[in-house]
Amino acid sequence: MGFVEKKAVANTSDKKKVLIIKLSSLGDVIFNVPLANLLKQNGYEVSWLVGEKGFDIVNGNPCVDKVFFAPIEKWKKSRNVFKNIAEAVQLLKQLRQENFDICLDTQMRLKSLFFTRFCNAKRRIIAKDAKEFSKFGANEIIPSIKDEKNSIVKNYLKYAQYLGLNTEDITVTLPKAPVETVKKVDDLLKNVDRTKPLVVIAPATTWIGKHWDRNNWKVLISSLEKEYTLIFTGTKNDNELINYIGGQNHFNIAGKTSLKELIEVLRRADLVISLDSGTTHLAWATQKPKIVSIYCCTPKSLYAPLGDANKYAALSSSLCTPCHHKKCKAIEKYACTASPAPEIVLEQVHRLLNNREN
Repeated sequence: MGFVEKKAVANTSDKKKVLIIKLSSLGDVIFNVPLANLLKQNGYEVSWLVGEKGFDIVNGNPCVDKVFFAPIEKWKKSRNVFKNIAEAVQLLKQLRQENFDICLDTQMRLKSLFFTRFCNAKRRIIAKDAKEFSKFGANEIIPSIKDEKNSIVKNYLKYAQYLGLNTEDITVTLPKAPVETVKKVDDLLKNVDRTKPLVVIAPATTWIGKHWDRNNWKVLISSLEKEYTLIFTGTKNDNELINYIGGQNHFNIAGKTSLKELIEVLRRADLVISLDSGTTHLAWATQKPKIVSIYCCTPKSLYAPLGDANKYAALSSSLCTPCHHKKCKAIEKYACTASPAPEIVLEQVHRLLNNREN
């Protein structure tokens, strides 16, 4: 808990100090990395308050000068309320000592309210569409940033626009892989056939409504396996699904990699096929593989990887308008997960890897 890393930055006394508070999911942390890079490029000294899920994305990332760690998940599970409070107060003391010029609360939830309100930043900025009373932690409220017709990365960059910065250039970065991570992945993939394009498949995520139909996956895998080398990723809980769709016949590393190791695997892939998931966003952040991503209950306009259409293809369901709800409210439950058809996904894989036309 607390302060993790400090990097030497020239003339830091001449730089405005900004704190980004983003504590939540892996994807949300990745979506804020371009904001941090933009601030750095414009002369700010950037600190970040992050939780467990995004720590390995922020720690050692060139977009950040200092990292402060809040063990949010540990606090949630702990029954020792007094110890949690003591740790949070100690972390807050460290933040206050920094005398930040600006705090950007991009978390916009109750969990960030305490740190935003009392971090001692002169300007504490949050968006109008913040939830769970988190606006009470700020002293400046900018217009709503939520726009489902616009990339979520560009939505977060509205904080930079408010500060008067040009947001045309979008830069996403990840920490450099440690030597031991590279060696472990070398060993892990040593028997993988590289004579064919390497396709990483991540068929699972957290929401039921984000899951593409398992029988669609099965058809797709049978169409891919002769032409491409397939690697399956996920958690150990995803192995039942992976085995059902044919992953047991290929290289399955589900539950066998750390986040750092998964990043290194994605850096070596030619293409990734995945859902609206952390794996998709990680693959985009590496800026290495091509990506075919499938969106069922969530809008691709918001979450799809930004970039060249010859590198990224985002496909959405044609059976139901994306509702963005964790629990389906339609009469025909989770109808959206049956679409798109496997043939449509396969066409995009061929197009990206072999320059075939639709």
